[in-house]
Amino acid sequence: MSTKSIASERIGFVGVGLMGHGMAKNIVEKGYPLTILGRSNRKPVEDLVARGATEVKTPADVARASTIVFLCVTGSADVEAIVRGPGGLREGLAPGSVVVDCSTADPTSTVALAAELAAAGIDFADAPLSRTPKEAWEGTLDTMVGASDAVFARLKPVLDTWAGKVVHIGAVGDGHKMKLLNNFIAMGYAALYSEALALSRKVGITPERFDSVIRGGRMDSAFYQTFMRWTLEGDRDAHKFTLRNACKDMRYLASMADAAGIANPVGAAVKNSYAMAVGAGGADDYVPMLATAVAKANGLED
Repeated sequence: MSTKSIASERIGFVGVGLMGHGMAKNIVEKGYPLTILGRSNRKPVEDLVARGATEVKTPADVARASTIVFLCVTGSADVEAIVRGPGGLREGLAPGSVVVDCSTADPTSTVALAAELAAAGIDFADAPLSRTPKEAWEGTLDTMVGASDAVFARLKPVLDTWAGKVVHIGAVGDGHKMKLLNNFIAMGYAALYSEALALSRKVGITPERFDSVIRGGRMDSAFYQTFMRWTLEGDRDAHKFTLRNACKDMRYLASMADAAGIANPVGAAVKNSYAMAVGAGGADDYVPMLATAVAKANGLED
């Protein structure tokens, strides 16, 4: 990363939560001026300010202080409110600035926001994330970027502060499309594991015996190992991604499939697994805990 690239960009960050805190930490520690939006959870804000970030009160204030603004929030409704709402980014963005949405969002919304901002001379890119808060803190996240070639080249040095793998997947919106496909596979695995574990217990095979066959075999994977830490070890924080967010992402996938005119029966089944768990009161539980929800739905208590 060149000194010139650091000096020429001022970075803003909205959404310093589980993922955003680590991302923002890496941005400021690697030399970029950083302005962050304050939030009620003061711990990450105070940590970032101690590292050199500046806290402001509104998204518009973030935009006025920045040439590139990163968003890391829950989904499209939040992104739209942050950009368009009172005191939103749109009020403070100058022509030539860039908004980068790192959320998992609806690609239709992404493309519409990009067109709206382009009319004012502002670029938009989508750079959704893969991996966990642990990798965010370590600066080794994966990101799949939807942007023009010129915008991607401008963003790349900043993305490299918090990502170990940066893939330019295509035009604006393509990053979010790829992220939904990625999450479909991941959340599908989790739903499959959860149902298999419930069936295993019903037929008299313990989770430990189940794991002794899968682990180290062809069906093993890093995702499987992380997922199983809840069932085998009671590690609640093994994969800190909520069932609420998983269900939201699968709804976005269904919308994308409908728009593409493709039958998506497996996607519908996966979505319903998460909807069931959320409806039973597990919205704020994490993805590996879907195994517990499926077990309880089948009369199995821990």
